[in-house]
Amino acid sequence: MSASERETRIVRLPPASQEGVISLEESVAGRRSVRRYAAEPLTLSQLSQLLWAAQGLTSGTGLRAAPSAGATYPMEVFVLAGESSVEGLAAAIYHYRADTHSMKVHAPHDARAALAEAALGQGFVARAPAVIALCATYERTSRTYGPRANRYVHMEAGHIGENISLQAVALGLATVMVGAFEDDAVADVLGLPRDVRPLYIIPVGRPR
Repeated sequence: MSASERETRIVRLPPASQEGVISLEESVAGRRSVRRYAAEPLTLSQLSQLLWAAQGLTSGTGLRAAPSAGATYPMEVFVLAGESSVEGLAAAIYHYRADTHSMKVHAPHDARAALAEAALGQGFVARAPAVIALCATYERTSRTYGPRANRYVHMEAGHIGENISLQAVALGLATVMVGAFEDDAVADVLGLPRDVRPLYIIPVGRPR
């Protein structure tokens, strides 16, 4: 990270690849819910690829990797990492910025243990090298779709979760979709504004 990036606490992610070493069909067949992770860090390139699969730009017009009702893009993506759990990253909560494929430090501490506690004590959340937290600002979608917005936002969360799952398999990694948590407690851990609500906790690591 350059001096200027440290000052603004921005992490520029490596470019995402659009060529894989296994087929889509192999990724689908290999997808499993995994809760045991090896004690080895992710690379920044692996994290970059996962975030691109979640919400990365896939066109010059701003379209993203997962479909969104009316391209309203209500999702906010956060990454929780510990010291040296992702190569080149300090322990922090990071906020992914799709427009620049970068992350901004949201809170400068390792919050994985606190997140695991908010997730009803599911300890594997704390032991994963990185945890992706998928959150939503419903108003972005409800401005267009009114009361149906909740349904569309939840559909979009599912699309993103599957993208992350399949990308993890393609990278030799594993994950599990966690929906069992106390919403307000997770929001407190992540330091979310009142209009942003947590939907998914997604730990990622190499399977053990």
